[in-house]
Amino acid sequence: MAVNNSWSKSTAPIIGILTARKKDGSIAGNGNLFMELQKKLISLNGVSFIFTLEGVHQESIDGFIYNPEKNGWERITSPFPDLVYNRIPFRRSEKDLKISMFFASLKEKNIPFFNPGFIDKAKLYHLFKNHPFLQTFLPATIPVRHKQKLFAFLSQYQSIYLKPSHSARGNGIFKLEIVNQKEIHLIGLKDSYNFGSFDSFWEEWENKLLEKDYLAQEEIKSMLYEGKRFDFRILAHADYNHYKVTGIGIRQSQKQDITTHIPAGGQLLPYELLQNKEHDLIIGTLVEHIGASLTERFGFFGEFSIDAGISQSGHYYIYEVNSKPMSFDETHIEERKIEHLCQLFLQLTGYKTV
Repeated sequence: MAVNNSWSKSTAPIIGILTARKKDGSIAGNGNLFMELQKKLISLNGVSFIFTLEGVHQESIDGFIYNPEKNGWERITSPFPDLVYNRIPFRRSEKDLKISMFFASLKEKNIPFFNPGFIDKAKLYHLFKNHPFLQTFLPATIPVRHKQKLFAFLSQYQSIYLKPSHSARGNGIFKLEIVNQKEIHLIGLKDSYNFGSFDSFWEEWENKLLEKDYLAQEEIKSMLYEGKRFDFRILAHADYNHYKVTGIGIRQSQKQDITTHIPAGGQLLPYELLQNKEHDLIIGTLVEHIGASLTERFGFFGEFSIDAGISQSGHYYIYEVNSKPMSFDETHIEERKIEHLCQLFLQLTGYKTV
């Protein structure tokens, strides 16, 4: 099936959404997001289709298009799109040399695309550490490479987080703390471990920490709401030469204090519950600087999300930045995401709503 002739490049943009296949060969990705984008684009006289690298040919791309009337997916063959939206869900897929070659070919064809890829936590930290404004929002962080440096870091802060450089949604995160001046407690989302000394901890965990490129980060004593720590989840999108806040949610820890992510037991709270002018100002300023910094260093970022928090002393901190945000549980934020993404598609392709 070819793309309908009514979707000609003179009247409507064609948006290609790049994803990947699972090990079983099926198409991976956020199907609901893809469907909602298609519905919105149709209302703007545009069209979108999803594809994987296997469907790319020299002058055309085989993919799948969502048909709202039939509430189903149909195979298509399309000319190269006006823009590619990178939603590859697996880090391993992005490491494929063919992906780099495909992005290079898009540049040759003058086809815009975003986002360039997943963000390595270590590279992100170094980028922000050298930024005159953003550096003031970073918790103290070091790479886990040497036993003595990690011990000195732990001794200084007494309680730290261990985070793998390549992970998301709190996967693989641990809290490491000194108890009774000598004992070491390692606390995960499901399991915890006790060690009589730092030496015994390092002997058992060294290989895993080095293999996964872990970072050590000071624990920030978070401001509390009704006795529980909370974080901000911030969604942002590009808007011409600036970045704007699309939505803000609150995530509060419940059964454990390691992460506030909802899959790990966190609770959703409305931002309006804690909103004030200072939060709005700081978050808006962070979004502008982070977006500009990411794009300058890695390539154009059309969207990202931020995990941020406030310490008990009132200092704001950046914990994570994610280049491919997961769905927000807040319906109104998801709706604004679709709206802002489609506005961005039109901006980048030079089309206007009619």
